[in-house]
Amino acid sequence: MEIMTISEVSRNFDVSTRMLRYYEKIGLISSSRKEDYAYRIYDETAIRRLQQIIILRKLRIPLKQIAIILDDYEQIKALQILRDNIVSLDDEINALSTIRNILSTFINRLDLSIKEKIHLYLLEDNELIEIANALSLSKLNLKEEHSMEQLSNANKIIESQMDIRIVYLPPATVASSHYIGENPEDNAGEKLRKFIEEVNLPEIKPDFRVYGFNNPSPQREHEQYGYEFWVTIPDDMEVSAPLEKKQFAGGLYAAHCIKMGNFHEWGTFYECMNKSNEYEINHREPFGMGGTLEEHINAYSYYTGAVNEYIQLDLLIPIKKKGE
Repeated sequence: MEIMTISEVSRNFDVSTRMLRYYEKIGLISSSRKEDYAYRIYDETAIRRLQQIIILRKLRIPLKQIAIILDDYEQIKALQILRDNIVSLDDEINALSTIRNILSTFINRLDLSIKEKIHLYLLEDNELIEIANALSLSKLNLKEEHSMEQLSNANKIIESQMDIRIVYLPPATVASSHYIGENPEDNAGEKLRKFIEEVNLPEIKPDFRVYGFNNPSPQREHEQYGYEFWVTIPDDMEVSAPLEKKQFAGGLYAAHCIKMGNFHEWGTFYECMNKSNEYEINHREPFGMGGTLEEHINAYSYYTGAVNEYIQLDLLIPIKKKGE
């Protein structure tokens, strides 16, 4: 297997470059530089490791557990992790089976009541108790062997049910930290951290919010990557270089919350909004990612030292109602 650049790996394995950089940051994979070569490359070991990560992610194994599995040469911990995930899935399957059986019971009783022209009050307490007592959980017959295509299709079905909220982001004055080059999130993030600490922002504005986006977000080989962070600040606050003071217009956004690192959900989220009957995507500034943003949910606890990492992100797509 030949060595590959980050863009080649992204195309061949359908993994975003942001996701690859995050995998490197948390130590799941590693890349290197060839002498007199401007771009980081992945060798055969890294690519095979990435293939394992992709399969485990499709099996809904959390990244922290994947790190343990990949480095567990005796495979004892890996076995226990997989068993624990089976238990969690069994609980989820049973819960969904319960919901399905309740819905089926409602359908049957409603169908009968309509035929007999009797009005049925579905949500009366006694009715619910009778239904719950009558439930028998069905067992699912699962095949022992599944193809990669089946696994991918299963993931698409699960991800298509994602929780999407409609939110309004208020206009705000922001301090922008921007970096283009190697590890842009880390470099832009470090400059932002220094600014927040120097101005004591958690004390001055405890409700500050932190947004981020690719800028630029290249689509072709050999193009540079960049990342820009925004932190909301008081309107009259002075901002010195290397940061820049900007205005954020705000507006209507579709929001989907992810655990830090689950950037693969961007694609499904975007596809869901493209298919929306009520809203359409409304590209606007900042144009680094077509106006899309990533809000770092636990910014206050992160910058005050209560936690040492971001835990969740809100993925944000600018939208408007169709016909407006």
